[in-house]
Amino acid sequence: MDRLDAMGILLAVVENGSLSAASRQLKMPLATISRKVSELEAHLGAQLITRTNRKILLTETGRSYVEAAKEILSRVEEAERVAAGEYSAVKGDLTVAAPIVFGRLHVLPVIVDFLKVHPEVDMRLALGDRFSNLVDDHIDLALRIGHLPDSNLVATKIGAVRRVVYASPDYVARHGALTHPHQLADHDCITFENVTAAHVWRFLEDGRELTAPIRSRLIVNTAEAAVDAAIAGLGLTRVLSYQVAKPVAEGLLVPLLETFEHPSLPVQLVYLPQGLVPMKLRAFVDFAAPRLRAVLR
Repeated sequence: MDRLDAMGILLAVVENGSLSAASRQLKMPLATISRKVSELEAHLGAQLITRTNRKILLTETGRSYVEAAKEILSRVEEAERVAAGEYSAVKGDLTVAAPIVFGRLHVLPVIVDFLKVHPEVDMRLALGDRFSNLVDDHIDLALRIGHLPDSNLVATKIGAVRRVVYASPDYVARHGALTHPHQLADHDCITFENVTAAHVWRFLEDGRELTAPIRSRLIVNTAEAAVDAAIAGLGLTRVLSYQVAKPVAEGLLVPLLETFEHPSLPVQLVYLPQGLVPMKLRAFVDFAAPRLRAVLR
């Protein structure tokens, strides 16, 4: 039995939540997946997972073994990268995570230019508006907006953005400009549910937290949809400044209540601490940081 192969299959089962899902991901017959896991359990003399109709559950022994297997496979992968020269040359695979709008507008063009310069690098761009787990999601580098909950990450600051209320000039002409957050209760609002609450928005007044009730005429799950609805004159929306930079520059949206906003949020490139940073990662950070700083200036 190839124990490293069996460990990899077990991790795929755990990460995907079932034997069948792991089978689809690995493009391996379900019977083979089941047999490999059973052989590993027989070799160890311990049950690692409990199979149910819908999902698998790790036993206590299984949880300990999976954590150890992750560490072992990570070290093996690192050894292979060293042998392949990733620490002495810009080559190999690189996965970058970024928020959807910022990633599409700003990170993707940087990646395209980087790949043109470095033909031996292949990249994956994972776009999503929720913080990805760098370990579990196999992310080499992430662009994070906001203060870092994990201070162990290595961070390179590239700028800052603000969360501001915006409306179309037409909406302001029809309903009037706002001078205080409490006036929001009398207006139609468009909320981006991943970032703002649907019933209240929070501001600062004289250094104190201020909670303003709102009425959400429309709730969406992407910033782009919120911005488009605001441009169409449906109501007010509250998004990050970079998400509306173009429509603001074109006069399609105007900022409101800026004096009541919270301080700017830092934008950073982050990666896990490691003894020796692969050349591909160092090269991309050095390439991307000044270009991203320029768009956030």
